[in-house]
This record gives sequence, C-alpha cells and structure tokens, in this order.
Amino acid sequence: MAFSGRYEIESQENYDEFLKLIGIPDDVIEKGRNFKIITEVVQNGNEFTWSQIYPTTSMTNKFVIDKECDMETMAGKKFKATVTMENGKLTVRFPNYHHTAEVCGDKLIECSTASGVKGTVTLKRTSKRI
Repeated sequence: MAFSGRYEIESQENYDEFLKLIGIPDDVIEKGRNFKIITEVVQNGNEFTWSQIYPTTSMTNKFVIDKECDMETMAGKKFKATVTMENGKLTVRFPNYHHTAEVCGDKLIECSTASGVKGTVTLKRTSKRI
C-alpha cells in the first residue's frame, strides 16, 4: 500500500509558529525542535495504524477511512474524527487544526493548518522513507 513504511523527518517549515498557535508550551517546542521523529504507517486497505515515535514517547492512532474513530493529538488530547482519502491524500480535522498527509515518491508530506488571531499558519513536515 502507498502509505505503509517507516519515515524519518528531514525538514519542517513553520514549526515554532504553528505549535505556539495551537497552544504548545515554549519548553516543549524547544525540546521537540530537533527531534528525529519516526513515523510508522501500516496500511491494510482502508485500515491504518499511524504511529509517531519520539525519543521519549510515542503516539499511535488507528483508523478506518470514512469511519469515525477515537484519536489523540500530539498534545495528548483525545477526540473523535473521521479520516477521509481523496486522490491519495489523507485528511482529518483535529480540534485545533486541519491535517493532510500524502506520499510523493519516497517522501511523506504532512501539512497541518491552524488559524488564530494573527492569521493562518501551516506546518509542513517532510519525512523520507527509511
């Protein structure tokens, strides 16, 4: 399947601005800035297990395309959401932001967009397949 694999982060755009906008504390932003985050995706048809592995912890969301499921944000907040797929791109609405993910060649491209008083900020994270 297109998404299945392990990916290591290689670049991020608007990291600080995005995390501040969604309310992540400065000390957490500072600690996470240079983490080599590993994303591990197991795709079986429309069923996904999506894990993000940090140096000190990990987070896993399991979901089925077009079915409501329980999920967790990077800040640990639990919520219900429905992940959709259109033209090979996954889309989900988190409580404070909109997230998309797609595979382009051997890269996983994730974009998270949030809006606030100072405007809209998109965190773009590019990871390479390992």
